[in-house]
Amino acid sequence: MEALGLVYMASAILIGLGALGTAIGFALLGGKLLEGAARQPEQGPALQTKMFLMAGLLDAVPMIGVGIGMYLIFVVAPGLAG
Repeated sequence: MEALGLVYMASAILIGLGALGTAIGFALLGGKLLEGAARQPEQGPALQTKMFLMAGLLDAVPMIGVGIGMYLIFVVAPGLAG
């Protein structure tokens, strides 16, 4: 496989696995929030605040992956093509 194809495949895997990891992380985070709120209802608002903080951090990781993937596609790949 050519280097150009490898760059496109690497970008696709980078973006796809980042999205998959975020989806799994959000599912676990939401499930644990519901478990915690059901176990201790008085802690619900505090748990929700912490959940939103962690959701923001969880969203940052795939955004960095998308940025690196776009860099590979739009900067590195054209340099390899010509």
